Amino acid sequence: GGFKNVLVVGADAVSRFVDWTDRGSCILFGDAAGAVLVQACDIGEDGLFGFDLHSDGDGKRHLISTFKENEADDASSENPSTTSFPPKCSSYSYLQMNGREIFKFAVRVVPQSIEAALEKAGLAGSNNFDWLLLHQANQRIIDGVATRLEVPSERVISNVANYGNTSAASIPLALDEAVRGGKVQPGHVIAAAGFGAGLTWASAIFRWG
Repeated sequence: GGFKNVLVVGADAVSRFVDWTDRGSCILFGDAAGAVLVQACDIGEDGLFGFDLHSDGDGKRHLISTFKENEADDASSENPSTTSFPPKCSSYSYLQMNGREIFKFAVRVVPQSIEAALEKAGLAGSNNFDWLLLHQANQRIIDGVATRLEVPSERVISNVANYGNTSAASIPLALDEAVRGGKVQPGHVIAAAGFGAGLTWASAIFRWG
């Protein structure tokens, strides 16, 4: 209880780490930033009902970007990614992703995680929340998780078709659009889940506003 207001920021410039000659992967990602202000509630008005968090290093090979030394001719005070496009060099190798394995991983563990968070919140069942908000990895994963949770499409927040996979920014970006668009209203309960490299995944059940 030491902090009353916390600004949570998610931002990624994934374009710096994709192989622009690989049309099978580079078109999937976007650069974005998002932020949410989390504010403490009075006693008895808790807005965070339950959460669930996991990691499994055995799957790290399915989504990875390994560290490498910069080339000598790129070692300067000026970031090479801002002077040429596509970027010539960065501190990490190109992002490598096994899409099939990531899909199987996500549609298996994310529903389980959300159900566990709902159970901890005392809200078991897909009818006890208003919106499903997932990391916007791709539409197939979003649809797959929603199907397993038996959540109809009209209760699923999705904007991946507009921006692609924006990594850490995808959940705050989608939430902001849903609020601005009038979908998410104060008092609505949201089941949110993120997943990605590591492999890691987590869920939270919270009330908006």
